[in-house]
Amino acid sequence: MQDTGSSNLPSQSDPLLIENGRIIDPSQQIDRQGRLLIIEGRVAAIDPNDGDLPQSTRTIDAANLIVAPGLVDLGVEMREPGFEEDETIQSAGLAALAGGYTSVLCTSNTSPPIDSPGAVEFVRQKAARAAGVRVHVIGCLSKNRDGEQMAELGLLAEAGAVAFSDAPRSVPNDALLKRALDYCRMFNLPIFDRPEVPDLANQGVAHDGRTALILGLKGLPTEAEDLAVARDVRLAEATSGRLHVGPVSTMGAVDMIRRVKSRGIDVTASVCPHNLCLSDQELRSFDARFKVHPPLRSERHVETLQQAVADGTIDAIQSGHMPRSREKKMNDLDLSPFGAATLETTLATINTFLIKSGTMNWLSAIERLSTSPARIAGVAGGTLKVGAVADVVLIDPNREWTVDGNQFYSRCNSSTLDGHTLTGEVAMTLINGETRYSR
Repeated sequence: MQDTGSSNLPSQSDPLLIENGRIIDPSQQIDRQGRLLIIEGRVAAIDPNDGDLPQSTRTIDAANLIVAPGLVDLGVEMREPGFEEDETIQSAGLAALAGGYTSVLCTSNTSPPIDSPGAVEFVRQKAARAAGVRVHVIGCLSKNRDGEQMAELGLLAEAGAVAFSDAPRSVPNDALLKRALDYCRMFNLPIFDRPEVPDLANQGVAHDGRTALILGLKGLPTEAEDLAVARDVRLAEATSGRLHVGPVSTMGAVDMIRRVKSRGIDVTASVCPHNLCLSDQELRSFDARFKVHPPLRSERHVETLQQAVADGTIDAIQSGHMPRSREKKMNDLDLSPFGAATLETTLATINTFLIKSGTMNWLSAIERLSTSPARIAGVAGGTLKVGAVADVVLIDPNREWTVDGNQFYSRCNSSTLDGHTLTGEVAMTLINGETRYSR
């Protein structure tokens, strides 16, 4: 797999032994107590003999902690350039490290958008100077993200883009998406689409159901997502292109993805953590922090999504980090923008609502949060195999903490889980064997 983005991150020179931890690596189906040896920024061995340890080896005692490959996120809005009041590359990177992420994919909805090689290079250079999380760039699928004319995908790929998308805006132009899926086969790079039919969504603000009706809110119908997913997967089948749809939020989307996968079509999908644990009932408070995209759906949709991510129909969990400034989110619900800060709560959300309930185990959770996203994006990480980059997260699975958006590293303090007590916290995040975050 390619190692792009902030590939010049420094590594500590002395070998490092992480011992007494519970090693979980889905790429090798490992879930057991063990020791992890890191030399020169790469995994050197699992359970090395004492006689094989270099004399200068440092040690980290990971007793009662999980040792896993660092998390990988398929879509983070870093908002720089153009919207630095919401977030910057540096602040998003700090939030990502605190959330256990070692690699994130930066979405293209900046100002100007990432539709030129220069824009790709700007993000990569800023990320390299920040020397934090690895940042991989998603280039625009269409010029200026207007959905009319295909961007210079070849030049964007040469500049280092790892995928193409206009997300969170969907691609309404069927012909454009079909051409792009065909064209991207030359680069073996994926196209990400946030599935939604704009004419059906029609500036809705909440799930089109009983709650929206009672509250007098304009609805976002499930059909807007279902029809877009149907179109996307059919074009992926016709072109044999690499397509990722998500984040998804409806039962209909899950049903179609499950059916096309059963026919061997190469389509992947993702879901956001808040769509796995909260329903549209939260909007009865009229609090704009619950205005997220895709929207919080009814309990039936939540239950379907939980089962789909547990059985692998949904391949990945992405944070859905859409930071917006305090001033913007303080607006009335119908006027406030979609968005929330989620990088620092995603891991604990999955542990609290899915692992502790028995819906998933830690091995499958790390698969959806790390191994599978790395594979979908084609980036380094998601594994602790010998020779792999030593991007590692240490997790305290039993530590309880209360979400307080005002304590986030992100510039956005709006969280759908503000005030909730969650279980599971990142103790340490290492990139290239170097500690980048420690609780």
